[in-house]
Amino acid sequence: TIITRLEKQGLKLVAIRMLHLDKVLAQRLYAIHKDKPFFNSLVDYISSAPIVAAVFEGEGAIAVIRKTMGATDPAKAKAGTIRGDFGVDIEHNSVHGSDSAETAEKEIKLFFSEDEIDSCITES
Repeated sequence: TIITRLEKQGLKLVAIRMLHLDKVLAQRLYAIHKDKPFFNSLVDYISSAPIVAAVFEGEGAIAVIRKTMGATDPAKAKAGTIRGDFGVDIEHNSVHGSDSAETAEKEIKLFFSEDEIDSCITES
């Protein structure tokens, strides 16, 4: 599974939820793409069926996740990556991952409260 692949990379699952995104939340998630021609079809796709939102933590988590996901376009993703193995096309590529810590913070807040995250990381 996708979760197992990420855990095998040394990451810890600290929050998970299955939900059906409405279009407003989908638009907020992909707001960075709002001026791109594929925005509406992306919003339609991601809000068409239930999704699983998850938060992982660990050393270099964002880089590890992005490497494990593979190239955005499954046709260019290596076999053994999530998108290479499960993606259909660039729009239906099976997984989304934050591209930076700042983006991750914003995206996590769309799906989880601080109390819902079982983090091992403490702020000093």
